[in-house]
Amino acid sequence: MRHFSLLDLASVFEGSTIADALGQTVTLARRAEELGFHRFWLAEHHNMEGVASAATAVLVGQVAARTERIRVGAGGVMLPNHSPLTVAEAFGTLATLFPGRIDLGLGRAPGADMATARALRRHLDTEADRFPEDVIELLNYFSDQPEGTPVRAFPGNGTHVPVWILGSSLYGAQLAAMIGLPYAFASHFAPDMLGQALTIYRERFRPSPWLDHPHAMVAVGVCAAETDEEARFLRSSQVRAFARILAGRGGKMPPPAPADVLEREIPPQVRAQVEHTLSFSAVGSPSTVAARLAAIRDEYAPDEIIIAGSIHDPQASLRSLEIAAEALRAL
Repeated sequence: MRHFSLLDLASVFEGSTIADALGQTVTLARRAEELGFHRFWLAEHHNMEGVASAATAVLVGQVAARTERIRVGAGGVMLPNHSPLTVAEAFGTLATLFPGRIDLGLGRAPGADMATARALRRHLDTEADRFPEDVIELLNYFSDQPEGTPVRAFPGNGTHVPVWILGSSLYGAQLAAMIGLPYAFASHFAPDMLGQALTIYRERFRPSPWLDHPHAMVAVGVCAAETDEEARFLRSSQVRAFARILAGRGGKMPPPAPADVLEREIPPQVRAQVEHTLSFSAVGSPSTVAARLAAIRDEYAPDEIIIAGSIHDPQASLRSLEIAAEALRAL
């Protein structure tokens, strides 16, 4: 496995501000670059108090401006929320400012509740799903479109921004294979179809002008610390956050809590659901995390692993990143 990468949501924690979250995102990106991470991706979410990466292209630009070598991109932009031309102009601008460093992952979900989706789009398209057509349109805007083409993206035309298809089901795997694009599976919160999706993608892949062989990335939740016990404690922050989302409460990311607090706070059936959702993870000491990542590599043979995970304490987050990088470099 040649590359490993990092996905960040610019998480806003209880007791902190959006400005704090954005500053921590830049700090994480800089440290990730020092540690040898290949990409630093940010994800589009809306109407979530605990996530500050809604204006994804803006934040991608800020991170790219404050780093030197690491690729920076969207993991991803939720294409139904935008016109392909608007996305092409935004990421074409980024690719012009930071040549050879910008990626664009595309998702089909809204990244929001339906009321927020309506606020983003003003209306919801009632026609058949246009996602495949929109992806092709966007790819064309990034290509070397000749003069005389009715609509071209400036900036964007000729930038050849690498486009990825993101997914958490079989749909994205089929589409990425059909068009011939790299594929990233969101197994860090949707583990069930990972193996089947990778098989479909690899078996059905068609070489294309964008990619001549399949390239599959899998996302792994990582929370690493000096001991297994400390890592489980730090991860409880994310467990509490997911439980609150399932209960319809949301809010900023809560601090970690001991096991007895989790037992009182989260009903058993909800806890089981959260643990399953987050099960594609490496949580523990350096040796535990290394063993889990090696097992994932051996079972799924990803071309690339991208790690994710929100840790309440900034210093603990940086330490987790360092432990993960050491394990990933050894794969």
